[in-house]
Amino acid sequence: MEKTLYTVIVFSENRPGLLNQVSIIFSRRQLNIESLTVSASSIEGVHKFTITVYTDEEEIDKVVKQIEKRIDVLKAYYYTDDEVIYQEVALYKVDTESILESDEIEQLVRKYNARFLEITRTFSVIEMTGHTDEIKELYYALDKFGVKQYVRSGRIAITKSTSELLSKFLSDREEEAKG
Repeated sequence: MEKTLYTVIVFSENRPGLLNQVSIIFSRRQLNIESLTVSASSIEGVHKFTITVYTDEEEIDKVVKQIEKRIDVLKAYYYTDDEVIYQEVALYKVDTESILESDEIEQLVRKYNARFLEITRTFSVIEMTGHTDEIKELYYALDKFGVKQYVRSGRIAITKSTSELLSKFLSDREEEAKG
């Protein structure tokens, strides 16, 4: 079967141990999590896990259904890249001297729409927001000058839907509770 990169978005209460419960679901199915980000959502008191994983649709459907069985999980969804808008953030640390010796690093920063986050006498930190492939391209371009440190965040994503699906889910649930 063909493997696709899926973005799984899990809405949950902010409870200790939930991250472990969710990650166990992936590991039991021998699925390697490519990236994982957890943050507050637009709904007060609700946190959002954004997880990316390569698998097939049948498997990701099972994983999402299994995640939804967790008591602290409100709802989980999965998407392909066509259905979400996503970004990652990367930081690159390079010697300031390399920047002063040549304008190539400055040109790369402009080309990739990156920016200097901090410049000291000894090192400079460049920040870039983009997709994985663009971030890696900048890494390889900067590495010829010697990247001292590099870090990349997990994916953050929002759907192309006009409304937050969880809001409709919570609204429907509230209506059911009223009778």
